[in-house]
Amino acid sequence: MADLHIVDDLRQLPAAWDELLAQQVGATPFMRRAYLQALQAGGSAVAATGWQAAFALLMQGQVLQAAAPLWIKGHSWGEYVFDQAWARAYAAQGLRYYPKGVLAVPFAPVPGSRLLAQDAVARAQLLQGLTQFAAQAGLSGLHLLFGDAADARAAREQGWVAREQPQFHWQRDPNWRGYEDFLASLRRDKRKKLLQERRQVRDAGVTVRVLQGEAIGAADWAFFERCYANTYAVRGQQAYLAPGFFAECGVDWLLFIAEQGGEPIAASLLACDGGDGRDGTPTGARRRVLWGRHWGCVRELPFVHFELCYHAPIEWAMAQGIERFEGGAQGEHKMARGLLPVATQSWHWLADAGFAEALQRFGEQEQAAVAAYEAELAARSPFR
Repeated sequence: MADLHIVDDLRQLPAAWDELLAQQVGATPFMRRAYLQALQAGGSAVAATGWQAAFALLMQGQVLQAAAPLWIKGHSWGEYVFDQAWARAYAAQGLRYYPKGVLAVPFAPVPGSRLLAQDAVARAQLLQGLTQFAAQAGLSGLHLLFGDAADARAAREQGWVAREQPQFHWQRDPNWRGYEDFLASLRRDKRKKLLQERRQVRDAGVTVRVLQGEAIGAADWAFFERCYANTYAVRGQQAYLAPGFFAECGVDWLLFIAEQGGEPIAASLLACDGGDGRDGTPTGARRRVLWGRHWGCVRELPFVHFELCYHAPIEWAMAQGIERFEGGAQGEHKMARGLLPVATQSWHWLADAGFAEALQRFGEQEQAAVAAYEAELAARSPFR
């Protein structure tokens, strides 16, 4: 009989976590032990910031059968799936929505495996154990964010309610031999706009440096962190991720730095799984994917954001044989730069029977609206 163990100190996660992750179809670097441990060790995802770790390990003796990143939360920040209206509805009925349980990677709307498991049976047992734990801990419910297809099947079979939202991803066409082929595949008006944007950046005397992995020096990291913090500061907010996190979390980072007159003015940070194992990802989990993560600037110039976040990364991806570039959450403007809508899902379970029934109705209505929106987006493809 398998037993569920809860771990709140992520230094105690077993090495078997990464071994189990490598078996999942939807494995990403953001679910690796080093990344999750760095979130906690640096103070980014800790109880004081509203992210209390309660990671679940389903053990059969000494063998890890299944595992999941569970966080107990007193707010809804840093999730990218919005449920604040649900919290207000609970409050209107004199009920507490918080604390709630979230199965997710903090601050990272990256689709991938959340319920790590040896097989479907173990995944189902893990999900059952999690709901039992949530009920015992007095959580209002559980929310599985940006899971993969295996997670979706397990949640659906246990009656969880789905929500869907589009992200925007670039996918390499196997017929494209280079960046020029990508440009040629765009509609004439989109291609013209894209080239005009890139030309205006060049005409402003802006050049772009690309650094990967160990080539990113201390001064480069310091500049990027300045840009990253400034993105939040202009909105009067504190940056989610603590200084030093990026250089310590074990991800193969790709840094684009824009310079004008020899001075850095902006930066974008992407994560890369180039299929070469540079980030330590086991062979079976390598995908040749680029993930857009963060952007910031100290001097604003027209179209530099698009250059660093879309145009230059796509050109780099083409040159490096990357198959997919995930541009991150939200942003219809990404379509004009060659990224197309892709459905992502979250799954939800509420302990209160009345609200669970209302959630079912809400889910059906929302899904119909989202499907119509996605159909509208599909009709606006930038490609010929």
